[in-house]
Amino acid sequence: MPLYDYLIVGSGLFGATVAHELLKHGKRCLVVEKRGHVGGNIFTKELEGIHVHQYGAHIFHTKYEDVWKFVTSLVHFDSYINSPIANYKGALFNLPFNMNTFYQMWGCATPIEAERKIESQRRELLGKTPQNLEEQAIALVGRDIYQKLIKGYTEKQWGRDCKDLPASIIKRLPVRYTYDNNYFNDPYQGIPTNGYTDLVIKLLHGSEVLLNTDFIKRRNELLNLADQIVYTGQIDEYYDYCFGSLEYRRVSFQHKIFNTENFQGVAVINYTDRETPYTRSIEHRQFMRQCSAKKTVVSYEYPESWAIGEEPYYPISDDKNNELYKRYRQLADSNQDKVFFGGRLGSYQYFNMDQVILSALNLAKQLLNKE
Repeated sequence: MPLYDYLIVGSGLFGATVAHELLKHGKRCLVVEKRGHVGGNIFTKELEGIHVHQYGAHIFHTKYEDVWKFVTSLVHFDSYINSPIANYKGALFNLPFNMNTFYQMWGCATPIEAERKIESQRRELLGKTPQNLEEQAIALVGRDIYQKLIKGYTEKQWGRDCKDLPASIIKRLPVRYTYDNNYFNDPYQGIPTNGYTDLVIKLLHGSEVLLNTDFIKRRNELLNLADQIVYTGQIDEYYDYCFGSLEYRRVSFQHKIFNTENFQGVAVINYTDRETPYTRSIEHRQFMRQCSAKKTVVSYEYPESWAIGEEPYYPISDDKNNELYKRYRQLADSNQDKVFFGGRLGSYQYFNMDQVILSALNLAKQLLNKE
C-alpha cells in the first residue's frame, strides 16, 4: 500500500493550499520541493530585520471575500496599498495611469483635458484592428504613454520588440481620470505581517515536506509513495518535453543592503526606458507597517531568456505556445485518474495569488468529491 494518499510536487502557494485542504479531510500528503525552502516564488527571507521577497514583489489583493477570510484566518495581514512609481530616464510618473500621470506627462489638470489629449493620440489607430502590442497600446492610451511608460519596460520583460508581441498581451490598460494612485481596485489588499513564508508554513502544517528533492530526478522512487499526484512544476517537463519545450522567461535578482532607513521612498519603482537593464527596484521595508531596522534592502529585477534546466518564472503567452500547451493539456486530461496539474507552471498561465488559491481550493474539492 502507498504511504500517502497524495504526492504534491511543489510547496508554493498552489501546492501548499491543496495540501492544507486535503489534510483537513484526513488525507496523508507528502510535499516535495526542489528548492531548499518552502513557499516557491512567494518565499520571504528575513534579512537585517526586513522580510525580503526573494523572488520579486508580491502584494496580495482580491475581490473575493471568501479568499480574504481564508488567508487572514491563517496569518495576520497588514494593510498595504500598492502605489508604484515609473522612472523614465529620470522623470517620475505615478502608476497606474491616472490624473497624476497625465499632469506629469502633459500638464493636464482636469479629466476633460486628459481625455481629449489621450483621444487625440489614439486617432492614428482609429478604425484599425491592432496587429501587435505596440498598436494595441497606442489604441488604448496613445503614443506618449506608450513610448515612455510601456514600450521599454515591456520589451525588457519579454525580450522582444513590441511590434513582435501579440496584441492580446495587453487587451486593456487601466486608465483613471482621478487622482488615485491605488494600483489595484480590489477591496481586500495587504501583506502578511510576518512575511509570506509564515503563510505557507501554516498551510503546510501537518503535511510531511521533503526539501531539496527534485521530482524529475527521483520520479520512479517518488511515484511509488502515493496513489495520486498534484504537480505544480512545468507540464512539458513532466512529460519529458515529448511535444517540444514551451517557452518561459526567467528573472535574476540582485539584493543590495544600504545603510539608510529609506532609500527610494516607495516600495516599487518601474524603470520604463529600454536602456536600464533592470525592470524594477523593490525596497522591501516599505511593505512593512512596522520596521525597526536601521538599514534597508533593495532588490533589482533583471528579466532574462530561459533555457531548459533553468528556473522558469512566467510563461510566454502567444499563439504558438498556447497551441503547444493545449497538446500537453490533452495528454494530462487523458491521465486524470493519477496526476493533476496546477499553479502557474502546471497550467502555463499567469495567476494572481488569489486566483492561485481559488484554483487550488477547486482542485482539492474536485479530488475529495471523486473519492
